Amino acid sequence: MVRLRRYLIAGLLVWLPLAVTVVLIRFLFEIVDQTLQLLPPKVQPDRLLGFHLPGVGAVLVLAVLLLTGVIATNLFGRNLVRLWEELLAHIPVVRAIYSAAKQLTETLFGNSATSFRKVLLVQYPRAGMWTLAFLTGEGTHEVNRKTGQDLVHIFVPTTPNPTAGFFLIMPRSEAIELDMSVDAGIKLILSAGAVGPDGKKNGGSVESDPMR
Repeated sequence: MVRLRRYLIAGLLVWLPLAVTVVLIRFLFEIVDQTLQLLPPKVQPDRLLGFHLPGVGAVLVLAVLLLTGVIATNLFGRNLVRLWEELLAHIPVVRAIYSAAKQLTETLFGNSATSFRKVLLVQYPRAGMWTLAFLTGEGTHEVNRKTGQDLVHIFVPTTPNPTAGFFLIMPRSEAIELDMSVDAGIKLILSAGAVGPDGKKNGGSVESDPMR
């Protein structure tokens, strides 16, 4: 029975990560395919091909993004984008939403972006307990002036879903910058500390208090 259990666990370790990867990729493809259903019926991929081909939506979205990027990086494209943004700037509600979304996108993906480029070690949720966080920005001038401190913006992700978490503003002196890469930090958070930055499993034991 011990040997049988070891074989089952070994098989599970091979197939479970593969299954999770396939399910997640399929889920993303389905979301994109469903989004394309919002297009006019005459230009929907299923109508043009005559049958449903999973993943064709993701390929089309990638092609559109690449084509848009090529156009937006030349002089004509930059002027076209500038005119488009000036048009949106005259629409009250749309202006605020578009401006916020544009600033967030540029912060996360721009060439000069610093968000999520550094892994920090901070004491959270109380002093004496440490967790990983990501630097997302510098403290605003007003907040720094009114608190009299040099502050930074950080994001503390949750486990096992690092896309959820908490936004905190804390003194720069209380955040320890690590040499760990962002990918290694995310891997450590996803595994709840079971997988170290080098990709190896963490081991060890915690001594118990004999008085308990």
